[in-house]
Amino acid sequence: MDWLAALAEAVQASQLGIWAGESPRAYPLANLVHILGLVMLVGGIGLVDLRLAGLFRALPPEALSRALTPVALTGLVLMIGSGTVLFAADTAVAQSPVFRWKLLLIAAALVNAVAFRLLWRRRIGTWAERPPIAGRAMATLSLMLWLSVGTCGRMIAYS
Repeated sequence: MDWLAALAEAVQASQLGIWAGESPRAYPLANLVHILGLVMLVGGIGLVDLRLAGLFRALPPEALSRALTPVALTGLVLMIGSGTVLFAADTAVAQSPVFRWKLLLIAAALVNAVAFRLLWRRRIGTWAERPPIAGRAMATLSLMLWLSVGTCGRMIAYS
């Protein structure tokens, strides 16, 4: 048995799994919160990524990042919490190849985000005219990864 199947079994047997699986409100509410989190995450970091990739040059990148990164992080926290409930309510999703891809894409997006912050956080203020190519590439990759995560999330139901 692989690690995700083992995790699914453990979650299903847990109090969270029992509650989420039996509650008629847990899944729909968690799904709504998950979508809200996705909108906040992609809406917040997506605008920052687009600016850092070279669009919306009238907007100061540092101020935009300072304003929208907390929105994106709040969205990520909402998605982690609600995603845990969704998984607990339907652990069979662990067998879905699309769900597994979603987890890999989330990991890649988080690694990219941490690497971006470590490499560029203190230099974003100097990017008003033209961000460096590596920074633009990482911002573009971030946007593509998070949009792919959202796409996989929607496609799980069809896999």
